[in-house]
Amino acid sequence: MHRWTCILVATLSIQSAGAANSTEQEAGVVRTLKPLPSDAVADYQLGGAYDPPAGTNVVVRDSTAAPALGLYNICYVNGFQTQPGVAWPPRLLVKNSKGKPLVDPDWPDEHLFDISSEKLRTAVLERLAVTVADCARAGFDAVEFDNLDSFTRSKGALKHNDAVAFAKLLVRAAHKQGLAAGQKNTPQLSDRERKQIGFDFAVSEECHRYGECSAYTRFYGDQVINIEYVDDLRASFADICGDPTTPRDTVLRDRALKSAQGAGYRYDHCVEHRSVRQ
Repeated sequence: MHRWTCILVATLSIQSAGAANSTEQEAGVVRTLKPLPSDAVADYQLGGAYDPPAGTNVVVRDSTAAPALGLYNICYVNGFQTQPGVAWPPRLLVKNSKGKPLVDPDWPDEHLFDISSEKLRTAVLERLAVTVADCARAGFDAVEFDNLDSFTRSKGALKHNDAVAFAKLLVRAAHKQGLAAGQKNTPQLSDRERKQIGFDFAVSEECHRYGECSAYTRFYGDQVINIEYVDDLRASFADICGDPTTPRDTVLRDRALKSAQGAGYRYDHCVEHRSVRQ
Protein backbone atom coordinates (compact mmCIF):
# COMPACT_ATOMS: atom_id res chain seq x y z
CA MET A 1 0.00 0.00 0.00
CA HIS A 2 1.14 3.52 -0.78
CA ARG A 3 1.76 5.99 2.01
CA TRP A 4 -0.93 8.52 2.80
CA THR A 5 0.68 11.88 2.01
CA CYS A 6 -2.17 14.29 1.40
CA ILE A 7 -1.31 17.92 2.19
CA LEU A 8 -4.08 19.35 4.31
CA VAL A 9 -4.79 23.02 3.63
CA ALA A 10 -8.56 23.67 3.56
CA THR A 11 -11.30 23.77 6.12
CA LEU A 12 -13.85 21.01 6.53
CA SER A 13 -16.87 21.31 8.73
CA ILE A 14 -19.86 19.32 9.87
CA GLN A 15 -22.66 19.73 12.32
CA SER A 16 -24.89 16.74 13.16
CA ALA A 17 -27.40 16.13 15.94
CA GLY A 18 -25.72 15.52 19.26
CA ALA A 19 -22.26 15.25 17.74
CA ALA A 20 -19.35 17.66 17.98
CA ASN A 21 -18.50 19.98 15.11
CA SER A 22 -15.35 19.15 13.23
CA THR A 23 -12.99 21.19 11.06
CA GLU A 24 -10.04 19.89 9.12
CA GLN A 25 -8.03 20.98 6.08
CA GLU A 26 -7.26 19.08 2.94
CA ALA A 27 -5.88 19.52 -0.55
CA GLY A 28 -6.84 23.15 -1.08
CA VAL A 29 -10.54 22.38 -1.63
CA VAL A 30 -13.34 23.23 0.80
CA ARG A 31 -15.38 20.07 1.39
CA THR A 32 -18.51 20.05 3.52
CA LEU A 33 -19.14 16.83 5.35
CA LYS A 34 -22.62 15.45 4.72
CA PRO A 35 -24.53 14.42 7.85
CA LEU A 36 -26.60 11.26 7.87
CA PRO A 37 -30.10 12.18 6.61
CA SER A 38 -32.54 12.78 9.47
CA ASP A 39 -35.11 10.73 7.54
CA ALA A 40 -32.67 7.90 6.85
CA VAL A 41 -34.03 4.61 5.54
CA ALA A 42 -30.95 2.42 5.42
CA ASP A 43 -29.95 -0.92 3.96
CA TYR A 44 -26.98 -2.85 5.34
CA GLN A 45 -25.20 -4.64 2.49
CA LEU A 46 -21.95 -6.03 3.85
CA GLY A 47 -22.59 -9.50 2.42
CA GLY A 48 -22.63 -8.21 -1.14
CA ALA A 49 -23.85 -5.15 -3.03
CA TYR A 50 -27.24 -5.19 -4.78
CA ASP A 51 -29.87 -2.70 -5.89
CA PRO A 52 -31.25 -1.20 -2.64
CA PRO A 53 -34.96 -1.73 -1.90
CA ALA A 54 -37.39 0.97 -3.01
CA GLY A 55 -37.51 3.87 -0.58
CA THR A 56 -33.95 3.38 0.67
CA ASN A 57 -31.87 6.55 0.84
CA VAL A 58 -28.84 5.26 2.80
CA VAL A 59 -26.74 2.19 2.12
CA VAL A 60 -23.77 0.69 3.98
CA ARG A 61 -21.32 -1.27 1.83
CA ASP A 62 -17.86 -2.72 2.26
CA SER A 63 -14.90 -0.56 1.32
CA THR A 64 -14.23 -2.90 -1.61
CA ALA A 65 -17.68 -2.22 -3.14
CA ALA A 66 -18.85 0.74 -5.19
CA PRO A 67 -21.30 3.22 -3.67
CA ALA A 68 -24.95 3.20 -4.76
CA LEU A 69 -25.79 5.94 -7.24
CA GLY A 70 -27.82 8.79 -5.82
CA LEU A 71 -27.92 7.57 -2.20
CA TYR A 72 -26.07 8.48 1.00
CA ASN A 73 -23.28 5.89 1.09
CA ILE A 74 -21.42 4.66 4.15
CA CYS A 75 -18.14 2.80 3.69
CA TYR A 76 -17.50 -0.11 6.07
CA VAL A 77 -13.92 -0.25 7.37
CA ASN A 78 -12.67 -2.80 9.89
CA GLY A 79 -10.96 -0.16 11.98
CA PHE A 80 -9.68 -2.23 14.90
CA GLN A 81 -9.17 -5.69 13.38
CA THR A 82 -7.83 -7.05 10.11
CA GLN A 83 -10.07 -7.56 7.12
CA PRO A 84 -10.26 -11.27 6.16
CA GLY A 85 -7.67 -12.09 3.52
CA VAL A 86 -5.64 -8.90 4.05
CA ALA A 87 -2.13 -9.50 5.41
CA TRP A 88 -0.74 -7.19 8.09
CA PRO A 89 2.77 -7.00 9.57
CA PRO A 90 2.87 -9.20 12.70
CA ARG A 91 4.41 -6.33 14.68
CA LEU A 92 1.09 -4.46 14.37
CA LEU A 93 -1.05 -7.30 15.74
CA VAL A 94 -1.87 -8.33 19.30
CA LYS A 95 -0.16 -11.63 20.19
CA ASN A 96 -1.51 -14.53 22.23
CA SER A 97 0.42 -16.37 24.95
CA LYS A 98 2.24 -18.39 22.28
CA GLY A 99 3.37 -15.33 20.37
CA LYS A 100 0.87 -15.85 17.56
CA PRO A 101 -1.57 -13.17 16.36
CA LEU A 102 -4.64 -13.16 18.59
CA VAL A 103 -7.87 -13.89 16.74
CA ASP A 104 -11.39 -12.67 17.37
CA PRO A 105 -13.20 -15.77 18.72
CA ASP A 106 -16.30 -14.94 16.67
CA TRP A 107 -14.32 -14.15 13.52
CA PRO A 108 -11.30 -16.48 13.40
CA ASP A 109 -10.04 -14.93 10.17
CA GLU A 110 -9.64 -11.53 11.85
CA HIS A 111 -6.74 -10.43 14.05
CA LEU A 112 -6.71 -7.55 16.52
CA PHE A 113 -4.58 -4.50 15.77
CA ASP A 114 -2.08 -3.66 18.48
CA ILE A 115 -2.98 -0.07 19.35
CA SER A 116 -1.47 -0.17 22.83
CA SER A 117 0.99 2.69 22.25
CA GLU A 118 1.08 5.96 20.37
CA LYS A 119 3.78 4.59 18.06
CA LEU A 120 1.75 1.50 17.17
CA ARG A 121 -1.43 3.51 16.71
CA THR A 122 0.38 5.78 14.28
CA ALA A 123 1.68 2.80 12.29
CA VAL A 124 -1.74 1.14 12.08
CA LEU A 125 -3.39 4.41 11.11
CA GLU A 126 -0.92 4.94 8.30
CA ARG A 127 -2.20 1.81 6.58
CA LEU A 128 -5.89 2.30 7.38
CA ALA A 129 -5.78 5.89 6.15
CA VAL A 130 -5.18 4.51 2.66
CA THR A 131 -8.47 2.59 2.86
CA VAL A 132 -10.29 5.67 4.16
CA ALA A 133 -8.88 7.74 1.30
CA ASP A 134 -10.04 5.07 -1.15
CA CYS A 135 -13.56 5.30 0.30
CA ALA A 136 -13.58 9.05 -0.34
CA ARG A 137 -12.15 8.62 -3.81
CA ALA A 138 -14.84 6.06 -4.68
CA GLY A 139 -17.57 8.54 -3.78
CA PHE A 140 -18.73 7.46 -0.31
CA ASP A 141 -20.18 10.08 2.02
CA ALA A 142 -19.21 8.52 5.34
CA VAL A 143 -17.35 5.67 6.97
CA GLU A 144 -18.19 3.35 9.87
CA PHE A 145 -15.28 1.89 11.81
CA ASP A 146 -16.05 -1.60 13.07
CA ASN A 147 -14.78 -3.45 16.15
CA LEU A 148 -14.23 -0.46 18.39
CA ASP A 149 -14.84 -2.94 21.22
CA SER A 150 -11.98 -5.24 20.22
CA PHE A 151 -10.18 -4.31 23.44
CA THR A 152 -12.76 -6.45 25.28
CA ARG A 153 -11.44 -9.48 23.36
CA SER A 154 -7.74 -8.70 23.73
CA LYS A 155 -7.12 -10.70 26.92
CA GLY A 156 -5.83 -7.57 28.62
CA ALA A 157 -3.42 -6.50 25.88
CA LEU A 158 -5.56 -3.48 25.03
CA LYS A 159 -7.35 -1.04 27.30
CA HIS A 160 -10.52 0.98 26.90
CA ASN A 161 -8.43 4.15 26.66
CA ASP A 162 -6.39 2.66 23.80
CA ALA A 163 -9.59 2.26 21.78
CA VAL A 164 -10.67 5.82 22.52
CA ALA A 165 -7.26 7.21 21.52
CA PHE A 166 -7.25 5.27 18.25
CA ALA A 167 -10.87 6.16 17.47
CA LYS A 168 -9.86 9.84 17.64
CA LEU A 169 -7.22 9.22 14.98
CA LEU A 170 -9.64 7.30 12.74
CA VAL A 171 -12.28 10.02 12.93
CA ARG A 172 -9.68 12.66 12.16
CA ALA A 173 -8.54 10.65 9.12
CA ALA A 174 -12.15 10.38 7.89
CA HIS A 175 -12.84 14.08 8.36
CA LYS A 176 -9.65 14.99 6.50
CA GLN A 177 -11.03 13.05 3.55
CA GLY A 178 -14.41 14.79 3.71
CA LEU A 179 -16.18 11.79 5.23
CA ALA A 180 -18.52 11.75 8.21
CA ALA A 181 -17.47 9.11 10.75
CA GLY A 182 -19.70 6.65 12.56
CA GLN A 183 -19.35 4.90 15.89
CA LYS A 184 -20.00 1.16 15.48
CA ASN A 185 -21.52 -0.57 18.53
CA THR A 186 -19.71 -0.18 21.91
CA PRO A 187 -22.52 1.35 23.98
CA GLN A 188 -20.18 1.55 26.98
CA LEU A 189 -18.55 4.71 25.57
CA SER A 190 -19.42 7.70 27.71
CA ASP A 191 -20.87 10.86 26.19
CA ARG A 192 -17.66 12.64 27.17
CA GLU A 193 -15.63 10.10 25.18
CA ARG A 194 -17.94 10.42 22.18
CA LYS A 195 -17.40 14.17 22.22
CA GLN A 196 -13.64 13.73 22.50
CA ILE A 197 -13.57 11.27 19.61
CA GLY A 198 -15.83 13.36 17.36
CA PHE A 199 -18.14 10.71 15.90
CA ASP A 200 -20.94 12.14 13.75
CA PHE A 201 -23.45 9.28 13.92
CA ALA A 202 -23.74 5.71 15.18
CA VAL A 203 -24.38 2.26 13.73
CA SER A 204 -25.64 -0.23 16.28
CA GLU A 205 -26.34 -3.92 15.93
CA GLU A 206 -29.21 -5.39 17.93
CA CYS A 207 -29.63 -2.48 20.30
CA HIS A 208 -33.24 -3.51 20.87
CA ARG A 209 -32.28 -7.14 21.44
CA TYR A 210 -29.87 -6.12 24.19
CA GLY A 211 -31.70 -3.08 25.55
CA GLU A 212 -28.98 -0.64 24.47
CA CYS A 213 -30.77 1.74 22.08
CA SER A 214 -30.91 4.69 24.47
CA ALA A 215 -27.12 4.51 24.87
CA TYR A 216 -26.94 5.74 21.26
CA THR A 217 -30.05 7.87 20.79
CA ARG A 218 -29.53 10.00 23.90
CA PHE A 219 -26.33 11.32 22.30
CA TYR A 220 -26.88 11.01 18.54
CA GLY A 221 -30.63 11.60 18.37
CA ASP A 222 -31.90 10.58 14.93
CA GLN A 223 -28.34 10.03 13.66
CA VAL A 224 -28.48 6.31 14.48
CA ILE A 225 -28.75 3.30 12.18
CA ASN A 226 -29.75 0.11 13.99
CA ILE A 227 -29.71 -3.41 12.58
CA GLU A 228 -31.71 -6.22 14.14
CA TYR A 229 -31.24 -9.81 12.94
CA VAL A 230 -34.14 -12.07 12.10
CA ASP A 231 -32.71 -15.12 13.90
CA ASP A 232 -32.62 -13.48 17.36
CA LEU A 233 -35.43 -10.99 17.89
CA ARG A 234 -36.81 -10.13 21.32
CA ALA A 235 -40.26 -9.42 19.85
CA SER A 236 -41.98 -9.29 16.49
CA PHE A 237 -40.38 -6.74 14.18
CA ALA A 238 -43.59 -4.71 14.18
CA ASP A 239 -43.45 -4.55 17.98
CA ILE A 240 -39.77 -3.63 17.86
CA CYS A 241 -40.60 -0.73 15.55
CA GLY A 242 -43.42 0.29 17.87
CA ASP A 243 -41.11 0.48 20.86
CA PRO A 244 -40.42 4.20 21.50
CA THR A 245 -36.80 3.41 22.42
CA THR A 246 -36.07 1.87 19.01
CA PRO A 247 -34.22 4.18 16.60
CA ARG A 248 -36.37 5.36 13.74
CA ASP A 249 -33.85 4.02 11.22
CA THR A 250 -34.00 0.37 12.25
CA VAL A 251 -33.34 -2.35 9.68
CA LEU A 252 -34.16 -6.05 9.83
CA ARG A 253 -31.60 -8.26 8.10
CA ASP A 254 -30.55 -11.88 7.85
CA ARG A 255 -27.49 -12.62 9.99
CA ALA A 256 -25.28 -13.40 6.96
CA LEU A 257 -26.26 -10.13 5.26
CA LYS A 258 -26.78 -11.95 1.99
CA SER A 259 -27.38 -10.19 -1.30
CA ALA A 260 -30.96 -9.94 -2.52
CA GLN A 261 -30.42 -12.89 -4.84
CA GLY A 262 -29.14 -15.18 -2.08
CA ALA A 263 -31.15 -17.88 -0.35
CA GLY A 264 -32.15 -16.72 3.11
CA TYR A 265 -32.02 -13.02 2.26
CA ARG A 266 -34.24 -10.90 4.48
CA TYR A 267 -34.85 -7.18 4.60
CA ASP A 268 -37.43 -5.06 6.34
CA HIS A 269 -37.41 -1.56 7.78
CA CYS A 270 -39.34 0.21 10.51
CA VAL A 271 -40.55 2.75 7.95
CA GLU A 272 -42.90 0.01 6.75
CA HIS A 273 -44.33 -0.28 10.27
CA ARG A 274 -44.44 3.41 11.06
CA SER A 275 -48.19 3.40 11.74
CA VAL A 276 -47.46 1.06 14.66
CA ARG A 277 -45.35 3.80 16.27
CA GLN A 278 -47.91 6.59 15.89
